[in-house]
Amino acid sequence: MTLNKSKGNMYGFVTHTWNPIKGKCSHDCEYCYMKRFPQKPIRLVEKELREDLGSGNFIFVGSSTDMFAEDVPREWIARVLSHCNKYPNNKWIFQTKNTKRYGDFVGSFPFNCFLGTTLESNRSHVELCKAPDIGERISYIDWDNTFVTIEPIMDFDLEPFVQIIKRIKPKWVNVGADSKGHHLPEPSKEKVQALIGELKKFTEVKIKSNLMRLK
Repeated sequence: MTLNKSKGNMYGFVTHTWNPIKGKCSHDCEYCYMKRFPQKPIRLVEKELREDLGSGNFIFVGSSTDMFAEDVPREWIARVLSHCNKYPNNKWIFQTKNTKRYGDFVGSFPFNCFLGTTLESNRSHVELCKAPDIGERISYIDWDNTFVTIEPIMDFDLEPFVQIIKRIKPKWVNVGADSKGHHLPEPSKEKVQALIGELKKFTEVKIKSNLMRLK
């Protein structure tokens, strides 16, 4: 069975992950947890599209690679979304650093899904990741059921960062830290606590276990 039970450092509310599109992500983020494993070229695994996705599950689709990256063919994404739509009693999350591609699939996403993006900081860290920068990610966020993930959190400017997230109007914000020793530019515990306090004024904050050493 390729619908995988959620485990490890995954979001606590997710019950399963499903990765019909697999392979090396073109964003090539230095801190990506998938770099621990050998990475084949990006591909659609046809047998995954015969998977029974069940009922009453909360499924993270595309947890192992960014399925909305520019090099992922539109047809692959459309086929994945079509399969999700066969299971209307599930909840879904999709997450990308290339948010403009969400707009290509308006009307195709399954019922009861949440669309998210990653904002590690309000500052740009182009030396660490080839994904669209923070400004581009937020400029394409214009949907109702959205969330933000701040992971791995990097040093930030408190007021500008809070205002960016506030404008997005996320249903919730996940906050997590680097857990693999990548020596990232991290904020102090005091800044992390201040950020969480400000976010709680307008949205739900979900703390990941790997944030504990900074909290």
